[in-house]
Amino acid sequence: MSANILTVDDSASIRLTTRIALTNAGYTVTEAVDGADGLAKLKTGNFDLIITDLNMPNMDGLTMIRSLRQLPAYMGTPVIFLTTESDGDLKQQAKAAGATGWLTKPFDPENLIKIVRKVLGR
Repeated sequence: MSANILTVDDSASIRLTTRIALTNAGYTVTEAVDGADGLAKLKTGNFDLIITDLNMPNMDGLTMIRSLRQLPAYMGTPVIFLTTESDGDLKQQAKAAGATGWLTKPFDPENLIKIVRKVLGR
């Protein structure tokens, strides 16, 4: 069974790269352009994993994670940050908000798939 993954990033090129990598690995991908869009899509879909950027307009990744952790359906859903940020303090904030993993851009698509498989346990 294919996992449903929501990717949230304001960069069209990152969304494209992420979608190609995940789709080629057999996953179903839904895209959102910022945290607010991501949250709206989470409320209408059923996702096994969320991959989100940190810095986005309208709603950043941290705010989105804090909000989605309030939704009963997504309390335990894994969240991977895919961001240019590598600051230790930000990583701690992300972990406290409920992030599962962290991948720094630019990223290697093969590495992304390895992390996704590990997080999903399949």
